[in-house]
Amino acid sequence: MKWTLMILLTGAIMVQCSLTPGVKVIELPVKTDPTVSFKVWFKVGSQNDPAGKEGLAALTAEMAADASTDSNSYEQILEKLYPMAAGYSASTDKEMTVISGRVHKDYLDEYYSLLKQAILTPAFTEDDFNRIKDNMVNYLENSLRYSNDEAFGKEALYQFVFKNTSYDHPNEGLIESVKSITLDDVKAFYQKYYTRDNVVLGIGGGYDQAMVRQVKKDFAMLPAGVVTQPAKPAVEPIDGMKVVLVEKEAQSTAISFGFPIDVLRGSKDFYALWIANSWFGEHRNSSSHLYQVIREARGMNYGDYSYIEYFPRGWARDFPPANAGRHQQLFEVWIRPVQNAEAQFALRAAIRELQLMVENGLTQDEFDLTVKFLKKYHLHYAPTTGARLGYKLDDEFYGIPDHLAMFAKMFDTLTLEDVNSAIKKHLQFKNMKIAMITRNAAVLKDALIANSPSPKSYQVEKPQAILDEDKIIQNYKLDIGDDDVTIIPADQMFVKP
Repeated sequence: MKWTLMILLTGAIMVQCSLTPGVKVIELPVKTDPTVSFKVWFKVGSQNDPAGKEGLAALTAEMAADASTDSNSYEQILEKLYPMAAGYSASTDKEMTVISGRVHKDYLDEYYSLLKQAILTPAFTEDDFNRIKDNMVNYLENSLRYSNDEAFGKEALYQFVFKNTSYDHPNEGLIESVKSITLDDVKAFYQKYYTRDNVVLGIGGGYDQAMVRQVKKDFAMLPAGVVTQPAKPAVEPIDGMKVVLVEKEAQSTAISFGFPIDVLRGSKDFYALWIANSWFGEHRNSSSHLYQVIREARGMNYGDYSYIEYFPRGWARDFPPANAGRHQQLFEVWIRPVQNAEAQFALRAAIRELQLMVENGLTQDEFDLTVKFLKKYHLHYAPTTGARLGYKLDDEFYGIPDHLAMFAKMFDTLTLEDVNSAIKKHLQFKNMKIAMITRNAAVLKDALIANSPSPKSYQVEKPQAILDEDKIIQNYKLDIGDDDVTIIPADQMFVKP
């Protein structure tokens, strides 16, 4: 048995233990925390979905986290969790499936019993299967395509960028594929991937060692089974600007664009790029540059952000999520919906600002101000025990000692030259894919191909400097040809090709 001891910045002690049966446990004891957090990570995700069964990983996870067990019906589980003010849920991404929960330690034994049963002895009933499957189909057919254009645009971009790879479908699958999944498919998937060799357990908060021993004993009972993970997606190179316009009766246009980058947590260039990206388009940061140009100076939309790693559900969260680790990341710019008539102008403005950053880098003042901001702001990324535990699982995923600690250290070691060098190495503005959810797609296509001027008008007086810059933006050239633009009706998205 091998033990590793680490002292966290919080003063808590984190103990990692590798058991001979293959179960790995990550501990984050915080004695002052009256709650206990659990995270159970299975090394499987939507990239493991069999062809024609896209959505199977997510459906299997939900059958564990949101369904009956051999001991309790779904309704009984909800009744028992209610007085504890607790619950548990599953998240499935491309490479990670994590079942998470938290409870007050006064209810720990009762809660853990339910959580353990959910993961180790799911009942796989027909009623639960049909309920969950119907929900997934409804999400893909209706909610994703017709209720949230921001999510729609992001998924359209990911499908476009990662076409013909294991990343090329939503985590929830494709409509016909989900419909084709059977209960036997779920059982077989569970048996293959939910093994003791494929799991990492996380426990944090105010627990005692008796609970740790119980967790180790229980999960060591999972069957053995080593799973070979798929190789990193081989993404098709992007030559020029490629555009997909998703046609729907939308009152505004949602825009996302980006391209793959080969930089991950733990590398010097990652933290250098994080500083650059924070200056350029930090999520929910009204002082970031892109926000100032499009939202603040011109009032065109709600927000404008950029990312160097996958950031799901951006409309619902303020800070980067844990447990969405990927070995292939992308640089992404998210332009929240703008008026349809201003879509071309907004796209031009954002790509122009990206070009200026790539060509000019940050100034010393911009670098200093951003580092000063991030030294405090990054502390918000993991304010709770559960969040810190999630990051510890991510450290295991990426094979690094402590991402959050490295973040803090890099702020004092990286230079302006490091940041601008990383920008030049990893970012560019000529080869990208663009996804837009819009009405009158044919009209927008013609405008993009013709590079027609896209003047911006205002209902209030604007400074002359803004008006002068608008004249540059409205004529900014985007090299987009007729063959570079594809129009797809909304109801043809997320179906089998």
